[in-house]
Amino acid sequence: MDRQRVDWAAGRWSREPVRTRLDGEALVVTAFEGSDLWRTTHYGFVHDDGHALLGEWPADAAVEVTFDSSSLTGLYDQAGVLLHAGPDRWVKAGLELSDGVLHLGAVVTNGVSDWSMAPVPDWAGRRVTVRASRGGVAGDAITVRARSEASGWRTVRVAPFTAGEASAGPLVCAPMRGDLEVRFTEWALAPADRELHEDPPLD
Repeated sequence: MDRQRVDWAAGRWSREPVRTRLDGEALVVTAFEGSDLWRTTHYGFVHDDGHALLGEWPADAAVEVTFDSSSLTGLYDQAGVLLHAGPDRWVKAGLELSDGVLHLGAVVTNGVSDWSMAPVPDWAGRRVTVRASRGGVAGDAITVRARSEASGWRTVRVAPFTAGEASAGPLVCAPMRGDLEVRFTEWALAPADRELHEDPPLD
């Protein structure tokens, strides 16, 4: 397949946000306070009320979401991509503010959630792209990468993902505040990664 931009109107919200608006070709999304995605581990609670704009994700393709990170200033503010195969089988990946520092990470959920992250303070205020690829070299797994406008691609996670049918798209969550607004600049589908350690194309 060729790389193709996904129209915002092609997606369906897992939960409608407070509001959305178009800003040129960008989509600006305001999240509800308390919105999040998590299942059980450590905290004991289940949250299934994050805001994900989901569309078809073919079995041999990558999905890319690009957004402005400058609004991620509150504890646990999140923006990125959701890969969804069911209510207890999903992956969220992107940026999250934790302990006052911006982190790049992923939550992989198969019944229960785990959380991996690494600090990227130099990405604050920059435009960031998160890419998740399945099929191709990955087989029955996903490869998640991300980059800022000033960095190369970084591998975030390689994880099992055996779903036949799945959906994916932009994600925003605001567990601790009610005024988080994230500007998404692109949502695209692209060919699956050919090699685990080969950077995907930049456009």
